[in-house]
Parts: sequence; C-alpha cells; structure tokens
Amino acid sequence: MNRFNGRVALVTGASRGIGLASAARLVAEGARVCLTARGEESLELAVKELGGPEHAIAVAGRADDPEHRAEAVARTMAAFGRIDVLVNNTGINPVFGPVLDLEPGAVRKVFDVNVNAPLGWLREVRQAWQGEHGGAVVNISAVAGLRPAHGIGVYGASKAALIHLTEQLAQEIGPRIRVNSVAPAVVRTRFAAKLYQGREAELAAGYALGRLGTPEDIAAAVAFLASDDAAWITGQTIAVDGGIILAGGGI
Repeated sequence: MNRFNGRVALVTGASRGIGLASAARLVAEGARVCLTARGEESLELAVKELGGPEHAIAVAGRADDPEHRAEAVARTMAAFGRIDVLVNNTGINPVFGPVLDLEPGAVRKVFDVNVNAPLGWLREVRQAWQGEHGGAVVNISAVAGLRPAHGIGVYGASKAALIHLTEQLAQEIGPRIRVNSVAPAVVRTRFAAKLYQGREAELAAGYALGRLGTPEDIAAAVAFLASDDAAWITGQTIAVDGGIILAGGGI
C-alpha cells in the first residue's frame, strides 16, 4: 500500500518501541517522517533503519519542552514542507504504587508529558500546517486509561485525560483535522517490560488472543487512523488489546 505517498508525519517517542514501529509503517507506505525522542544516538540509529535522510530526520529533545517542540516542527517544515500526520506517542510512567502515596511532583511530571505535551505538539503542528491544510492526529493512550490497573493509577489517569482530550479536540478542530487515539494493552516493549518480564506466559493467558501485543500491532492501527481509510472517523479510541477488556482485565 502507498496510502501516505507525498505525505509527512511527525512521530514523538520514536527511537524505539511503538513510536519507531509506527514511523516504520508510515515510511513503508510512502511517508517521510520526523522522529523525536530524548536520545540522540538512538534516534540516529532509527533514521538509518528507516532508510536515511531521504525518508526520515530526527530531532532530539524532551516532549514537555516547548522549545524542542517548536524546533522539531520548524525543522520538519524546512526539510519536507508539510506535516500531514502527528503521532503523539511519547509517554512516561516513572512511578508505581497507590496514587495517594505518590509525590505530587512526580504526578505533575506524568501529566506534563502524557497530556500537556501532546496538546503542545498539536498546537505547533496546527499552526505550521494542519490548521490551513488539514491532517490527522493519532494519540497513543492506553487500556489503563479505560480500566483501572494495579500500581499504575497515575499513568492510567493521564491516559484517561488524553482519551478525553482526543474527543474534545476532535469536536473543536474538525472537520479539517481528525483526532483519534489507540489504546494498547501490554505490548512487548522496553517501556512495558516491568509489567510482563518473568511472567509473560501467565499474563498472556488472560488475553483472548493468547499473547501480548507487539509494536507492529499498534503501528497497524496508527496507520489506519492516520490514513484516508479512516476519513470518516474522529474522536474515537480503538483498544488494541488482544481481548483483555473482554476478559475483564485492565492491562
């Protein structure tokens, strides 16, 4: 398929895992992409993996840094001239335990990166291109934003906020810009490793499809929602969860 021929995407948190898989899927379907993440070296490796500067550029920085967001958008426009797709993938979960036991500063940081940063990215992209020309935004939320999950309550609350923000923005900035989200359950990434390492088979047994997710599973949903195949879909959250919600689970 070549659903993204001539189009450009900016993917955050794209040096590995779901972000890199999403960027790779978009490039495979014809897009050029800008990758962002904190690690400059890992981003350089990701650009090589995607075929080099003809297909991808990278801008290192923190998603919650407004100057980084402005720089990444400006460099994408300079390199490729447009930004049709924004994939808000960056997320953090540095704390574990009951919500009331967590430090307020840590809670604030989670919301700054998982909620405020996606909103900031959209502001920049909308001003640079999508406000006039239209486009698609895909936010990576989580099943933990749909169902409570043990130990990751603040992360889940931030993803619930992102899901609601997806709906609110879809209503406010349509019809020119579509905004949707993908809610993964446990995916085999370094980010989620603490949730499954040492008990993957046990955890997978609770999923209707009998396995945990892969980054490519999520990337397929991202590409669909970003493409014209989803031209009449906005404000939606697709749970890509292997059937764990059907089983009554939260992750």
